[in-house]
Amino acid sequence: MRPSLVTPAIVLRSRPFGESDRIVSFLTADFGKITGIAKGAMRSRKRFVNSLEPFAQINLRFQERQQSGLAFILAADLVVGYRHLARSLESISHAAYFVEITDGLVGDREESLAVYHHLRDGLCRLEANGTSLRLLIAFELKLLRLVGYQPVLDNCKGCANEFPDPAISQWYFSPADGGVLCSACASVRREALPLGAKALEILAALQSEANNLPSPSSLPLSVIKEMRAATEFFIQFHMVRQIKSAVFLQQFSSAFSGTN
Repeated sequence: MRPSLVTPAIVLRSRPFGESDRIVSFLTADFGKITGIAKGAMRSRKRFVNSLEPFAQINLRFQERQQSGLAFILAADLVVGYRHLARSLESISHAAYFVEITDGLVGDREESLAVYHHLRDGLCRLEANGTSLRLLIAFELKLLRLVGYQPVLDNCKGCANEFPDPAISQWYFSPADGGVLCSACASVRREALPLGAKALEILAALQSEANNLPSPSSLPLSVIKEMRAATEFFIQFHMVRQIKSAVFLQQFSSAFSGTN
């Protein structure tokens, strides 16, 4: 019999399988992203109590299975259930987005303790402090850096013209180029998104984890929309499936109204 393995983990997604089982995907601290089958999880009242719900932080015990991509889930002991987070549709929308983009940007069995800590810390901040535009975009940008997709925000990817440049007030964001373009270089990129100097300034500051940022509530809604469009579009560019939680996020997040 194969030995059982134990690791801290976060539940990414879960779905029924047959009449009583569940297929569950986890981001683990020690083994990367794994998917396993929890036998009897739909009927058991003791083995998996509230521990296979999305966002749950658990201690996972599992066994590898020969000639199968699915691990065998032996136990999942709840560590953090994020009760406060679950009381707000806005917080749930942010948490769902954090989990989905992490799931989409991390491949199976790609070990990254830093990504695990980033997702865990993001969910803990949502639980403790609630949602904010700064947390949302900072989470996206750091995740992109950790998985190797950090966008270039300090110079034009086409001609290397540095930002800021007083002569250039309008910049563009190009997922295909992996960063920003000046107006001249963007003319050959139909998919490039407009990104004004103020929006680019805030994105660059968030990416560098600067503390001296203006309050998000002081930013014009047009700037907020430019920032959100750029980061979400770039993440979607690197994912193989549509970000379903993005619509939910836009519907319930006050970040899109410029009030947080």
